[in-house]
Amino acid sequence: MAETTSATWLTQEAHDRLKAELEHLKTVGRAEIADRIEAARAEGDLRENGGYHAAREEQAKQEARIRQLEELLRNAVVGEAPPDDGVVEPGMVVVATVGGERMTFLVGNREVAEGTGLEVYSDKSPLGAALVGRSAGETTSYTTPTGRTIEVVIHEAKPFQH
Repeated sequence: MAETTSATWLTQEAHDRLKAELEHLKTVGRAEIADRIEAARAEGDLRENGGYHAAREEQAKQEARIRQLEELLRNAVVGEAPPDDGVVEPGMVVVATVGGERMTFLVGNREVAEGTGLEVYSDKSPLGAALVGRSAGETTSYTTPTGRTIEVVIHEAKPFQH
């Protein structure tokens, strides 16, 4: 996953949840992993120690998640949903016909929509970038990574409510 330095819109609830997760990973999570690594190390030969290698792999994943959360929170714009003006921007739930299929999705960050079941498209994805700044009733298109052009009809854009 490429890191970006652009701002990410987050609800206050999502920001608080991610901040709590980060704090947990940096304290309790790191201590638990260190204990597991030390216990596995005590078992002897590390070359054939599955528990040791599994704990090290989990540690690497956890450290990657810590870096991801730090980056996300460092560049977060926390606040209320955007105005209910029908213009697509991060934080808006969009109803659109994409390539002939009617879809409802959030433009923004998947962390915001956690637990809602909404699909999420980043405002930097081909679809998200094609929609940002456009309004309900407009038709636009975007090009997929494979070079195909997809037509999109925007039916509705409403602020995200969790």
